Amino acid sequence: MKTVGFIGTGGMGSGMAANLIKAGYHLVVNDLRREQARGLEGEGAQFKDSPKAVGESCELVLSMLPNNDAVRAAGLGKGGLAEATTGAKVWIDFSSIDKETIVSVSGELNQKGWTVVDASAGGVEEVAAAGELALWLSGSKALFDEHQPIFKAMGKSILHVGELGNAKLVKNAMAMLAAVQHMSVVEIGSWLRKGGLDEFTFKTILEHSPWDSAALQRMMEIIVSGKFKPRKSWMPKDVGFGLDMARDMEVPMPFVGLAYQMFAIAQATGQDGYEATGIACKLYDVINGNKSKPS
Repeated sequence: MKTVGFIGTGGMGSGMAANLIKAGYHLVVNDLRREQARGLEGEGAQFKDSPKAVGESCELVLSMLPNNDAVRAAGLGKGGLAEATTGAKVWIDFSSIDKETIVSVSGELNQKGWTVVDASAGGVEEVAAAGELALWLSGSKALFDEHQPIFKAMGKSILHVGELGNAKLVKNAMAMLAAVQHMSVVEIGSWLRKGGLDEFTFKTILEHSPWDSAALQRMMEIIVSGKFKPRKSWMPKDVGFGLDMARDMEVPMPFVGLAYQMFAIAQATGQDGYEATGIACKLYDVINGNKSKPS
């Protein structure tokens, strides 16, 4: 099996990388915080001290990084992939960033002989660990086809979505849709509760309606349980990227803008320390003067 590099071994990256090890790939990894890679090292991964060292030690590089600056640094910064003199020349980046950044970094790396494939992943840490992510990739269709076994080790739904940068657009789009959905479902649920219909009944109604979906079922299960996982939600960041692009494109998005403002209110009132469903529920409890269920 080929040797694969993985840069960024946080909550999402570690789950994705672990599934590559389970599939039989040899892994070399890098993270600014080595402690985040300890679990993977225990499973046989080899730690490298820079993206450059990762690139020189493998045949293909993958990454899952937190923001635009981290992606640019991994590719073009000191000790970045651009400085690698041997090894891999293909980089597949799954980071949740904006289209402009990945296209710009790709253009500069092309001059060093690299090919960048843009990718995004739909799902939370538990989904990544289970190998059931939705994966969207854009750029070279030939590389998309060539590396199907790697993608299948990490995801259950794998789609090519066109030109380089489109995978980032899809990730932003899914975040915007989820933001609107979370706020609208919790808002309607709050109204129904005030009228005398509890969350479990609302959940059952939705399961037998045309709007039923796996995502909605998961959301309603969390709402009914009242147990919200403490974590940092990246949704506001991804929604913000989408709104920034919408302004540049002169595309009005009033509902997405309102949902984004609701997340901003949650942040300002200290209700944002949960996954998106928890943020929406905690926020509406504050707005409605309700006591939250213990989480």
